Amino acid sequence: MIIYSSKIGFELVFPISILCLGLASFMAYQGIWVGLGIILLCSLFIIYTFSTTLYQMDTDTLRISSGFFFQECIEIKSIRKVSRSGNILQSPALSLDRIELIYNRFDSILLSPRDKAGFVAELLKRNPSIEVQL
Repeated sequence: MIIYSSKIGFELVFPISILCLGLASFMAYQGIWVGLGIILLCSLFIIYTFSTTLYQMDTDTLRISSGFFFQECIEIKSIRKVSRSGNILQSPALSLDRIELIYNRFDSILLSPRDKAGFVAELLKRNPSIEVQL
């Protein structure tokens, strides 16, 4: 099993950090302790999600996990195309430097592996018929 971690992009971390710090400071300044607790819990959840977003590759399966809520398995032989994507939709990609996997007939998913070249090379080893457009 090979594990690839997600690339974490400054363009996503910076605004989230500023928002959380700003709200936490405001709540603390106003003495709204319940609100501060909620902000801190949300911040911990975000940190947990960022630290557990992984792409695991077995011999024939790509397992994508992100936090508690997102778990998906894709048969590597069903992947038809890998291409660069600038799509900003929510996905298990923690950077805007993303790739899109097209699999099955109409399914797609956005990922942001830290080692993009190694990730794609490993996919091609397991399924040489994947079309690559990077």
